[in-house]
Amino acid sequence: MALPVALQLYSVRDTMKEDMPGTLRAVKKMGYTGVEFAGLFGNAPADIRAMLDEIGLVAVSAHVPFAEMMADPHKVFTDYKSLGCEYIAIPYLGEAHRPGGAEFEKTLADIEKLGRLAGEHGLTLLYHNHDFEFITIGGSYGLDVMYATVPADVLQTQLDTCWVNVGGENPAAYIRKYAGRAPVVHLKDFYGEKSEDMYELIGMEKKAPARPANFEFRPVGHGVQDFPAILSAAVDAGARWVVVEQDNPSLGKTPLECAAMSRAELKKLGW
Repeated sequence: MALPVALQLYSVRDTMKEDMPGTLRAVKKMGYTGVEFAGLFGNAPADIRAMLDEIGLVAVSAHVPFAEMMADPHKVFTDYKSLGCEYIAIPYLGEAHRPGGAEFEKTLADIEKLGRLAGEHGLTLLYHNHDFEFITIGGSYGLDVMYATVPADVLQTQLDTCWVNVGGENPAAYIRKYAGRAPVVHLKDFYGEKSEDMYELIGMEKKAPARPANFEFRPVGHGVQDFPAILSAAVDAGARWVVVEQDNPSLGKTPLECAAMSRAELKKLGW
């Protein structure tokens, strides 16, 4: 069973800024069913909703900075719900708010509050991980501490399969670990070597080490990830969407070309 495929629009942020309708049409032509927003680029939600309806794309979810959500959650949730989003994700945490940071415990409480408010607006709050959550706190990964602390009914996962791998875990196994709590899975490929101790704590600092210099993001199927296994795990875990994301283009291609390559590879796999 193949799930619907969306594109995280951060992947094509420059063309979104220059020509949102044209970019969305190109994404639809590639074969994507939905999109995940990363900013509205000054456009009114009602105007964007009209574009999506005309083009035939679903607004699956949106990445909204944690500080922006905290500053005015009602506006954030109202705006993105009006786009048709079902999910809204915290995409990143600053150093103080991360696992091991001075504000981590308060951040967990704030995330729970945001999750409950999102639910009141008809949205489900997600958390999108990087590799810095894969530091150990009391014998558990910081990411697992987050999901153990904040109830599943107010916070679901958005596992980024690249960063799970870079963090030292098997992406497919980690998706299955959160079966029933993984409605949206990020598909991201990469290339680059990593050292054996790359994700151990360094001294007393609770930080994941820097990525190696030869690390780069790749279109799906053009890096090191085992996507047949990842896609099978997403289905088994009860995911409803998979979302392609490529933070920066590579292989001499433009962001739109990379997005098209990812979609073409997924089609080869029957998705």
